Amino acid sequence: MNSFYTILLLVASNTFMTFAWYGHLKFKEMSGFSKLNLFIVIVISWGIAFFEYCFQVPANRLGYSGNGGSFSLVELKVIQEVITLSVFTVFSIMFFRNETFKINHFIGFAFLVLALYFIFKK
Repeated sequence: MNSFYTILLLVASNTFMTFAWYGHLKFKEMSGFSKLNLFIVIVISWGIAFFEYCFQVPANRLGYSGNGGSFSLVELKVIQEVITLSVFTVFSIMFFRNETFKINHFIGFAFLVLALYFIFKK
């Protein structure tokens, strides 16, 4: 069950981080946000990223085998990367409709998922 909660927390964490890293790119389309200077945008993104840490830190503590969890440090990192790509893909499709995914993008993502397979192979 720790594995399930770890992954769920990582998904939540990566959702916040994706919004912190890329959400501000949509500010120009939002009234009141379009004229913010870079420092204010950084502070807003940092505030969003705080919530990422509220999920990421517990996910790593819960999931790490050194704390009784199911995953090694390397496994946690690769899981996190695959979740990051998954969340980013959904985010991009939903919020950046002018961006297109090409076959080479999906092939690259597939190789990262293969990395997960090889990391877990005993």
